[in-house]
Amino acid sequence: MQAEIIAVGTEILLGQIVNTNTTFISQQLAQLGINTYYQTVVGDNEERMLSVIEIAAQRNDLVILSGGLGPTPDDLTKQTVAKYLGVDLVEDATAMAKIETYFQTTGKKMTANNRLQALYLAGGQALANETGMAVGCYYENAQGADFLLLPGPPSELKPMMAKVAKPLLAHRVKGAQVLTSRVLRFFGIGESLLAEKLADLLKNSQNPTAATYAKDNEVTLRLTASGQSDQEVTKLLDQAEIDIQTQVGQYFYGYGDDNSLAQVVVQKLKAAGLKITAAESLTGGQFQAAITSVPGSSEVFDGGFVTYAQAAKASLLDIPSQVLDQHGVVSQQCAQWMAQQAKKKAGADIGLSFTGVAGPDSLEEQPAGTVWIGLAFKDQAPVAKKYHFPKQRAFVQERCVYTGLWLVLQALLATENS
Repeated sequence: MQAEIIAVGTEILLGQIVNTNTTFISQQLAQLGINTYYQTVVGDNEERMLSVIEIAAQRNDLVILSGGLGPTPDDLTKQTVAKYLGVDLVEDATAMAKIETYFQTTGKKMTANNRLQALYLAGGQALANETGMAVGCYYENAQGADFLLLPGPPSELKPMMAKVAKPLLAHRVKGAQVLTSRVLRFFGIGESLLAEKLADLLKNSQNPTAATYAKDNEVTLRLTASGQSDQEVTKLLDQAEIDIQTQVGQYFYGYGDDNSLAQVVVQKLKAAGLKITAAESLTGGQFQAAITSVPGSSEVFDGGFVTYAQAAKASLLDIPSQVLDQHGVVSQQCAQWMAQQAKKKAGADIGLSFTGVAGPDSLEEQPAGTVWIGLAFKDQAPVAKKYHFPKQRAFVQERCVYTGLWLVLQALLATENS
């Protein structure tokens, strides 16, 4: 089966809201083995909606529309689809009762247009809205493409799609192939170099297919496999991942679309029963913010230090003045002292430090982008490494945070494997 997703809403075209619904629907369809080759956005205009509906119905087996099921004049989806199909709209008694009960309970006045939310395509199946009032609809069309109408608010669309529409579609495509994706995440390697190292694998593999996606500080690789069963697909993905890890495993850190490097580090720290702290100069607390953005980070982080000025490094961390005077703050010695002293004062197992020149101006005759990151790991002697990130200030700071997380992760992995 092949589907097209049409997101309805002028506010999407104007950039006033982000179209996250299409992403979610696509993911749900992929799990059912339903191909999605086209995605469309159209404004709240009947003429243009009819045009895109006609095109979508001609080239697909299923047309999914999200948005435009509400009671306002610009909510035109179900009326327009009904006009295209030549069918009437009928009222779902259960939905209408829910709407009436809501207004009775809240004491609000129910206007006539609220009844529109209970209407669906005659001959179709009304889909209950768990978190809202506008019903969805699945219309199985013997004369052409089927239609699935979903509400626009994500809080309404997601449960309706996952709990109501998806089982209907699964029954419709029973026997179709299983399609599953696996996302691998990498740090410390650019998209072009990753693609080069995996060139033969990517070129010769038709199932799974692989696609790389570059972000500011990492690269993701999405593997997508198809087969007759979950077991067959898992086997294909596992073998492809083994081949990939053999080539670029040293840059790999985790899985999934949402599993950040900070989350992986916090998970590893929890598993190891270790606590971390940091002393930050040029990053101004951004590393600590990344750690504490992860739920449950209080198990591994009690607090840290922001020592932006030289005087703060001396007073808060007790770094000897002769070290700072002799070597400067942009130095290996300063980074090592910061990491070690932060670890000691916070009573942590791991201390990390960031000192350098975020820019745009130079400091201590060091150009912008010059950075020292120090690491005091458990009972090991503190170490520090020099980096140069030749971009704007915000990138330098962000890159420092990612690099610090990566250094901690590598130290944790080395402990696991020792």
